[in-house]
Amino acid sequence: MITFAPLWKTAAQKGITTYTLRFKYGMSHATVQRLQTDMPVSTHTLNKICQIMNCSLYEIAEYIPDSTDMPVK
Repeated sequence: MITFAPLWKTAAQKGITTYTLRFKYGMSHATVQRLQTDMPVSTHTLNKICQIMNCSLYEIAEYIPDSTDMPVK
């Protein structure tokens, strides 16, 4: 599963709130909610967040394997 827990840590360090993402940077409320609940988002959204926060992808998302993940062959 992909988790966006690192996003909120990075955002806090940089003084960026969900309000800032929505109103200063034009991110939709639905997208912010998807991030908060670890739902899928587009690579466009991930790119935009990296640009906003001037950070790398690993600073906003993390892969955590769970028991339902099937190995790729």
